[in-house]
This record gives sequence, C-alpha cells and structure tokens, in this order.
Amino acid sequence: MRPTLIFVRCVVFYQIIYVARNPKDVAVSFYHFDKMNQLHPEPGPWEGYVDKFIQGNMGFGSWGTHVKEFWALKQERNILYMFYEDMLEDPKREIRKVMRFLGKDLSDDVLEKTCLHTSFKAMKENPVTNYTAIDSSIMNQSVSPFMRKGICGDWKNHFTVAQNERFDEYYQKEMSGTDLSFRF
Repeated sequence: MRPTLIFVRCVVFYQIIYVARNPKDVAVSFYHFDKMNQLHPEPGPWEGYVDKFIQGNMGFGSWGTHVKEFWALKQERNILYMFYEDMLEDPKREIRKVMRFLGKDLSDDVLEKTCLHTSFKAMKENPVTNYTAIDSSIMNQSVSPFMRKGICGDWKNHFTVAQNERFDEYYQKEMSGTDLSFRF
C-alpha cells in the first residue's frame, strides 16, 4: 500500500479590536505609567516627557504612526477601530459594536452586566485588572495607580499653554492627509 499525501490548507482567522485615544491623554497616561512601572526607564520630568512623546521616543514608537497605520489597515483587514472617548460616552453602544464585530448577540441582561463589570470603577477595584497583585518592585502603585482616572481631558491638568500649542502643531502635522480625528 502506498502512503497518501494529504495537503491541508490552513487559514488563520483573526479579529483585531484597536482602541485609540486622543494623544494628549495618552501622553499623560503613559507618563504616569512610566513613573510607576519599575521595568521602564525613569521618565524624568513632565516637561521633557512631552517632547519625548512628540518626537516618538516611546516604547511603542510614534503615536501618530501607530494610530494611522491601524486606521489604514482597517480597510484591508478584520479590524474594529474604536475610540476610548466613545467608550466613555456610551459604553453600551460600543459593547454592541464589539459584539456585532465578533458575530455575537447579547441579551439586555448580559449587556447590563458587561457594562457593570467593564466600567472603570469596577475594573479599578478588581485586582485582576488593576494589577495590585503585582509586586511593587515591578509596578510601584504608591507612585501612581495602574488604573488612575479613566477620564477624557486630564491632559488639561498637566499641559502648560506652551506645551499645548506645541502639541497642537504636532497633532495637526500628524493628522494631515488623513480623515482620522480625535476628540479632546
């Protein structure tokens, strides 16, 4: 008996959910994260951090490049592009978008429970999502909690007028030539 070769074509199916956030709040959030994350280099003072962010000298590279590449990819790949600010504004609407994207349906009861358990308040209190179980030699949450505020617009408490003007120039340059825009 001769062996039979069988060739199987394997198709990998993936779905990506990409959540983008306005860059000013991202800069503030990452600054506090870098301060508490003992595995990252010391971020230095806020004044220099803003310039570092604008120059793209971050662990993830340039914020503008990152968000624009995924914005373009969503036309070609199975990517749901979402905005953090929309999630804050109407969590139920955004959860429904995710469920449609995943081809799932939720009962109203499950939707309510999902909203409750994925709220910032609930996640901030949950050791599984707030990382309080991680040793302080890795994440020193006495410096800044992992789940800090979860709001839109906290950048206004950090940026000086000059930093804001410089950042606005950066943002305009980064977003030119694209229909991608963020709410501040």
